[in-house]
Amino acid sequence: MFAAAMMFASCGSKTTTMEKEMNTLSFNQEQAAFMSAIACNEAKADYTALAEAINGGLDVGLTVCQIKEALSQLYAYTGFPRSLNALGTLQKVLEQRQSEGKATEEGVEASPLPSHYNALVQGTEVQTKLSGQPFNYVFCPAEDYYLKAHLFGDIFARDNLTHADRELITVSALSGLENVMPQLQAHVRGALNMGVTEEQLRSIPVALKAAGLQAEALRCEAAIAAAVDGKNDVVCAQSPWPIGEPNIAYAKYFIGNSYLAVLNPASGLYNVSFEPGCRNNWHVHHGAVQMLICVSGRGWYQEWGKEAIPLVPGTVIAVPEGVKHWHGAAKDSWMQHLTYHANATPGNSNEWLEPVTDEQYDTLK
Repeated sequence: MFAAAMMFASCGSKTTTMEKEMNTLSFNQEQAAFMSAIACNEAKADYTALAEAINGGLDVGLTVCQIKEALSQLYAYTGFPRSLNALGTLQKVLEQRQSEGKATEEGVEASPLPSHYNALVQGTEVQTKLSGQPFNYVFCPAEDYYLKAHLFGDIFARDNLTHADRELITVSALSGLENVMPQLQAHVRGALNMGVTEEQLRSIPVALKAAGLQAEALRCEAAIAAAVDGKNDVVCAQSPWPIGEPNIAYAKYFIGNSYLAVLNPASGLYNVSFEPGCRNNWHVHHGAVQMLICVSGRGWYQEWGKEAIPLVPGTVIAVPEGVKHWHGAAKDSWMQHLTYHANATPGNSNEWLEPVTDEQYDTLK
């Protein structure tokens, strides 16, 4: 465990051993995966899934103090109600484990702060490192003080989680919240600045997918793509609809990458996700009407010999039986649509035809 007096030594030209430790994850790969699931489910207020993630984390060696610290920290990002409910969930899990005789490691609480500790000074230093430059929220000085002195000062000073640990937890939690993409992208960059490696960062959405958090994983992947890779096609990440798996079986009929999520096998309801620029070939449905319902992003639908129709959330297309057509994403946006067949007759089929050429596609504005 880290000594507080050493942790707050003034920074010089050399990096101390203690500083290096604070910039390293204290979790192994398996523990980090469960901690990501714990943080994300806390943010979603899914306490049943949270209990499962806590149990799994304790089974692979996360300590009670580590999980307690993570759930306490998250009040600054998700609010006191979620944090308190999550801590209550942790208590119930511990009671259940005790009744079942399961081994649980308590861990170590944070060290006392040194008498000369200055939260504002220390927090300003931590925030500057996380942001990559000085950050002053002059529009609201009170909020600026809370961020520096309390969040990055008082909370980040607690040494039973490293700074890298705390950023992994924060990125995982923000991935569970809608409409906070600017903050998520900022903390993706901050995680790298605080010592999370790129490999560890890209493991977060992998862990979220493994925990059944598909939309949250997509949101995290999009933030990483924007903040690390410079790609700004994040609209699909705001959708609650799952991206699914790579559409390998039909890849030969698509230009670009598409993904398929089976929503209801009995009714044949699917969600298809198209990356920017992706479209399927011209094709015809025989013996069925195809229904398309755009739910995310922007795209195009076009029938042979007619003008293309924009696809935006809420657009509903009934593709007539026997009509040659194609559909796909816009050049600069992901697109998701639901699809199913109506008025299907026995023996209905799809006839795949030629690709939509770049010359045809590039005329669409």
